[in-house]
Amino acid sequence: MNFDLTDEHQMLQDSLRRFLKYSCNSKTRNEALSSETGVTSDLWHAMAEMGVIGAFFTEEQGGFGGTGADIALIFEELGRANIVSPFLDSALLSGRVLAAACELDRVADLIGGDLQLALAHGEPTSRYDLNYVRTTSVNGILNGRKAVVVNALASDVLIVSARTSGEISDEDGISLYFVEKDAAGLTIQDYALIAGGHAAEVTLDGVEGSLIGEEGKGFALLKDAYAIATVAQCAETLGAMTTATELTQEYLVTRQQFGRPIATFQALAHRMSDMLIEMEQARSAVIRAAGYFESDERTRDINIHAAKNLMGRAGRLIAEESIQMHGGIAMTQEYELAHIAKRITMADHRFGDTDYHLEKFMALTQP
Repeated sequence: MNFDLTDEHQMLQDSLRRFLKYSCNSKTRNEALSSETGVTSDLWHAMAEMGVIGAFFTEEQGGFGGTGADIALIFEELGRANIVSPFLDSALLSGRVLAAACELDRVADLIGGDLQLALAHGEPTSRYDLNYVRTTSVNGILNGRKAVVVNALASDVLIVSARTSGEISDEDGISLYFVEKDAAGLTIQDYALIAGGHAAEVTLDGVEGSLIGEEGKGFALLKDAYAIATVAQCAETLGAMTTATELTQEYLVTRQQFGRPIATFQALAHRMSDMLIEMEQARSAVIRAAGYFESDERTRDINIHAAKNLMGRAGRLIAEESIQMHGGIAMTQEYELAHIAKRITMADHRFGDTDYHLEKFMALTQP
């Protein structure tokens, strides 16, 4: 099977990698980390002008891509460059919800870089279950709490899930609403995330919302959006793992001990080989998950669960081995690996950890 990129994908990868190499560095990352919202608006608009956000959507939705391969390619480059940005949560996750709900005017604003979003769906007791929603809506008036709402403070509008009918864990009865940032009764408690960026605890106390799509049918929109976001998270982690591995290889060749590079020490060479093997397995899993995204739901989900489980295990090994083989320098603020290791580690907790996806995979593959 030919795994080479198409000409269009190769051009997109080359231009994006070149742009990120010269436009994003430790200085711009530290500026984002120290900013009030954790986001640099210049990068957001520059990426929108390049058409990067448009690649998240199909032509019918106003974009020019939208396949698993398009999205995986972009997020691998973002992870490789260790970009602190809201593209995953604001552009992809929230944007795909809007596109599925046929809110194409808002999608057009998003693609143009004129709109930032935040999806407020997870709750303090929901763990990773998308169907668990305690927040209620009565005639469009929302009451409840949302947890770890990424990009909430920097967003222009929130997308909030609330239950209009059914029990707490029912898939039916979940509706989605637009909530304006200045809405009465809305409280946003912002904080910085370990891996970069900001999130918030959101409290809704009699907040007025505007219905998105059909009432009670929001779960299907959320499930599809979270599925492609999980593929993107795997690809982003793969990019970060690639950079961590390259930094480690470079360090082993450069660092000398007893008059020779430490890369020549057999114990370190074996550990480096283990890292490279894990990298190949991880890359294969991401390619498979992206390639099967357009398949039937069961096949799609089996491959996504398998990939996310593998990325969690492989990422932990890459992060730990990279730090141990570097020594103390790996944990300094000025060295890129320290930030990448945190990013890889925390990625396992986005959209379900290794145990969660193993359980889901087993449930789908039972005879």
